Amino acid sequence: MTEKEWNGDFDPMADPEEQKTLLSVLDSLRSYRRLAHFNSTHVRRQAFYSLPSQHWTLLSQPPFSVLDSLSKLDDLIDSNAELAEAIFLEGFKAFMAPSLDSEWVASIVPEKYAHDEYQIYSIVMDHLNVQTTQGDMDKARSCVNQFYREWSAEGNMERGKCYEPIINALYTEFTARSQDILDLDKSDLKVLVPGAGLGRLVFDVCRAGYTVEGNEFSYHEIMASSLVLNHTDKAGQFNIAPFALGCSNHLSRADQFRTYSIPDVHPRSLLESEGTEEKVPPYERMSMATGDFCVIYSQPSYKGAFDVVATVFFIDTAPNIIRYVEAVRNCLKPNGLWINLGPLLWHHASRIQCSGDENEENNDDLKYHGHIDAGVGDPGSVELTDEEVVALVKHFGFEIERHEPGSVETGYISNRKSMLQNTYRASFWIARKK
Repeated sequence: MTEKEWNGDFDPMADPEEQKTLLSVLDSLRSYRRLAHFNSTHVRRQAFYSLPSQHWTLLSQPPFSVLDSLSKLDDLIDSNAELAEAIFLEGFKAFMAPSLDSEWVASIVPEKYAHDEYQIYSIVMDHLNVQTTQGDMDKARSCVNQFYREWSAEGNMERGKCYEPIINALYTEFTARSQDILDLDKSDLKVLVPGAGLGRLVFDVCRAGYTVEGNEFSYHEIMASSLVLNHTDKAGQFNIAPFALGCSNHLSRADQFRTYSIPDVHPRSLLESEGTEEKVPPYERMSMATGDFCVIYSQPSYKGAFDVVATVFFIDTAPNIIRYVEAVRNCLKPNGLWINLGPLLWHHASRIQCSGDENEENNDDLKYHGHIDAGVGDPGSVELTDEEVVALVKHFGFEIERHEPGSVETGYISNRKSMLQNTYRASFWIARKK
């Protein structure tokens, strides 16, 4: 990872609206513990004690022990909150701390907290009149749970189905190019991963030997990626219970309360130990860029910058997928490869642009980091079928080399022991820029 950790063209502190967005994200992470305790245990205790007394008395005893289960749930919330608060700390230090007036901070922080970073930053947040959106609170919870898929040993079954086809396709492409280019090194292949999320695919591509740039615009995931890739001290530093807060469809409490250690590997140590004999060290081959994918990678400065673009569970985040196709085409070199795997759960389905207050919250979700009239903030949306997406890619000058619709069956942050299972039958295709 580069020293800057995340690179991008925008400064989130340069615009008041952007600061408001950033503060909402930070507060959603800081508030994880309080809100989870309220919504997951406090409310359930109230409902439990609203039962007829003979009923809640019965259910308080073995083998049910509902009150004991709620106490255990409180403990697991605290464990999850340790991760959320660690993300908050790293995010605050990266985005907010450099712009703070140290004298003002000293004037509002009691002496007893002078050496407690979390308390200092939390007190600062209390003085900034932060208004946290419901959407950001939901994303904070989702972000913690996503660590199960991306950075737990048990999540490898799920992510492996999605990432191994990408790594295999990269190796096939490298092997083919090696026959035409003498002394070609894996590091010579430049790979872009849009929608980098928590950074696991970026890490895996780098570990495989290629030069890779991740791109992400979600502040939650930017901060979480920075934490796991740059600021963890060891494997298994945190324990999370991703399925504990949902109380439906469990076969047993043991299933509901199962914990998972994350990260399953220590990224920095692993890259340093494996890259000692490589032509280009791993920390020089992996970088991250913040910003709207369409806005950044449609720029002339990125024209022909990458040999491969790899999109996993990403293209359906586009309101207007033509913008994505144009951006991929712009940043790929001639004969470059676009590798895609994922479903088509269109995230912006049938969104409506209006000026009424009733849609104000939805409109806020369409704004992105200073780009209100560009990228994902452009008006309009469309939902295509897999066949139509492939036809569109062809229309923009790509040759489809492989198309395997429904070939990858996988869940997404799925509890395999749950009584409810959701499975995607994702499409996998490879397209080459003519």
